[in-house]
Order: sequence, then C-alpha cells, then structure tokens
Amino acid sequence: MKGILTMQEKPLIEFQHVSKTYDNGTIGLNDINLSIPQGEFLVIVGLSGAGKSTLMRTINRMHEISSGDLIVDGESVVHLEGKDLRRLRRSIGMIFQNFNLVKRASVQRNVLSGRVGYYGTWKSTLGLFSKADKQKAIEALQRVGLGEKLYSRADELSGGQQQRVAIARAFMQDPKIILADEPIASLDPLTTESVMNDLKRLNQEFHITVIVNLHSVSLARRFADRIIGLRGGELVYDEPIDKVTEKDLDAIYQPVSLVKESEAQA
Repeated sequence: MKGILTMQEKPLIEFQHVSKTYDNGTIGLNDINLSIPQGEFLVIVGLSGAGKSTLMRTINRMHEISSGDLIVDGESVVHLEGKDLRRLRRSIGMIFQNFNLVKRASVQRNVLSGRVGYYGTWKSTLGLFSKADKQKAIEALQRVGLGEKLYSRADELSGGQQQRVAIARAFMQDPKIILADEPIASLDPLTTESVMNDLKRLNQEFHITVIVNLHSVSLARRFADRIIGLRGGELVYDEPIDKVTEKDLDAIYQPVSLVKESEAQA
C-alpha cells in the first residue's frame, strides 16, 4: 500500500525529534518523529494552533526548527544556505490559503514564476522565460482547466480559479513535494472539490508527495492515503486511511486542556 515504508525504502521526508519554540515561548512543535514516503498524499488535521502550518513550513525552511533534525530526500536541510537552500525550495511547491498571486500580473506571468528558481535573477526579473517554459505554462493551466485564462489578470479570476493558478505555478517547479496550507479554507464546496481533485491528480499521475493541512474531516477521509493529527504541537495520531475511524478523528479535535484533565483523572 502507498504510504507504507518497506525495509529497503528510505523516506522522502523524515522528522527526527523535531521541536520548534517561538521567540515568545510558544511551543510550535514538540519532539516530532515522522517519516513520509515518496508519492504519499498526507493530510494533517487538528485544531487551529495545533502546529499544522508550523510542521509543514519547516519542510521548506520557511520556519526554522529549534532542535532535532529534518531530512528531505536523504539530506539534512537544517543548515542549508544560499544555493543549496534555493535548490531545496525549488523542489518544493507551496500553495497558500490566500493564493499568494501577483494580482495585477497576468495568469501566464504568475504561472511562469514557478520557474524562477531555474533562472538567474536578471532573466527572471525581466520575464525572459524560454519558449519551452511558456509552453509548459500553457499545459499546466490546461491541466487545471484554465487554459483559456492565460492572458487574464489574476485579480479578474474567482477565488477557486486563483487557487488553481497557484497549483499550476507549483507544478511548474517540477516539484517532488507540494505543501498545501489550508488551500480550500476560503472556497465554496464546488470549487473545493475541483482544487482537491487537481492536487490528487498531481499526486497520482506524477508521484508527487502532497501534504495538505485540512479542517474538513470528511475531505481528509476522502483524499488522504494517511492522516496524522497534531494537538498542542505534538503528534498524537498517525494511521493509514484504511485504519482511520470517526472516533479517532473526534479525539484529535479535543482541546489540550480537556485531554490533560482526562489524563489527570485516569
């Protein structure tokens, strides 16, 4: 089954006793041990503030960890700098809740920005992308059903269309990993379905590892190969989808205070 590591298979991503404490003393992550294989569709669930975004953003070093080690594709990423850090981020597509597009730029220009990591600074600044990459942008937009929007401005699109442009942009990176941080939080149910289906197709057709933060338990159960749960920065649940139960998921969403009270009474 996809998501289960064999003895010979190395994880694509491995958290080894990873902790993160913010400057104000808030614990973002607490001693996380987690292995994620290539090609898995992993969904992270938990209450707001549980550490979902923090965990995700340590993978591409948007957040630094305080202790432990984080291995991506066989390499510790904790101390990467300069071109090595750029190489890491080039292999990891990021999809944000608020789309993170340049609203006044064309859809084409937004999608092509996914190739910036493959160009020198002056070429990318001037928009001097190759003919091959311009064709790749067309194909990426067609893949998410927006081929006819190539020359539209990003701010002329609906929220769902903007998110699908963001998915096309991530695909342009030729990523091994796509991180999607609450990608459907501001979308209506119909558009949510389209966005989740787009992510699942990239996962299945290109064997891209997709990691998604979701609040919707029903969507998590429909799309995930595996679900992990965080509570108060701790990993409290980790099961393949065929072992996930409704009772388990309900327990993940219990506030930390209630869990501690229950443990104290036990």
